Amino acid sequence: MTSCTPFHGIHVPLITPFTPEGEVAYDALENLAHTVLAEGATGIVALGTTAEVATLDAAEKRSVVDVCARVCRERGVVLTVGAGSSDTRASKAALAEFVGRPEVSAALVTVPAFTRPSEEGVVAHFTELTAVSPVPLVVYYIPYRTALPLGVNTLQRLARMPGIAGIKYAAGGIGQDTVEFMSNRPADFAVMAGDDVFASPMLALGAAGGILASAHLATRHFVDLVRAWRQGDALHGRALGHALSRTSAALFHEPNPSVIKGVLHARGAIPSAQVRLPLLPARSETVASAVEQLHHLEAGLRAQGPAELLVR
Repeated sequence: MTSCTPFHGIHVPLITPFTPEGEVAYDALENLAHTVLAEGATGIVALGTTAEVATLDAAEKRSVVDVCARVCRERGVVLTVGAGSSDTRASKAALAEFVGRPEVSAALVTVPAFTRPSEEGVVAHFTELTAVSPVPLVVYYIPYRTALPLGVNTLQRLARMPGIAGIKYAAGGIGQDTVEFMSNRPADFAVMAGDDVFASPMLALGAAGGILASAHLATRHFVDLVRAWRQGDALHGRALGHALSRTSAALFHEPNPSVIKGVLHARGAIPSAQVRLPLLPARSETVASAVEQLHHLEAGLRAQGPAELLVR
């Protein structure tokens, strides 16, 4: 396995845009990747949850990775690819596909869902994967999707495991376990905020950055948020974080990524707002509300400038 890749800044988990006929719109995907990177994102994530990966067939997945790999190769940035499943053997096979793909910097691997192993089983699962993976792993911890919360001790064991570069931390909130985990983790282990509305407090606790779907639409402001907290500018970070959390809440008002796709389509960035069943397109009023929130964010930042004026 290669050495662990450092993670920091904003990584955008790209949607998979579809044509009005329901096919993958690869040109739009490439343009989206270039756009978020041009606006300051440090890397992109392909085949994450936001990509509707469960609805893509094998050929589509390969083509999506090909497009993202080409963009990341051209720009010299980090490409993380979603891989893994609830089955350890199948997860090993998915990781093996990254052999000979030098553009793939890391694999985003969820804690096993549905099978609900013990915490020792989770550790054994990742031990097996790190032993064979050609790239570092980023643990995707999202217990409200996997139905498998992990204790602080288990998270810390994973953080100290060779071959695991970081974690996308999406616990659904910030409680005592989060604070304890953040206060006692290896210095070279990257915690990436994974819940968009909690990105700012996670950065305040020491997260290295975020893997945030909302950053499709406010990339440079999320980049600025990371910069503010890293530079110790709590006033600006706190105020901007409040503003961005309202934007994220609007973008997640319906199941992700339906609202994000609706807004991107309204802006002309993708050819349709289509999602694949069982997801449904976002309601027009939800999209309009999100567009209004984004306009308010941009107008407020342009007109008010100083961070303290962003709080309301």
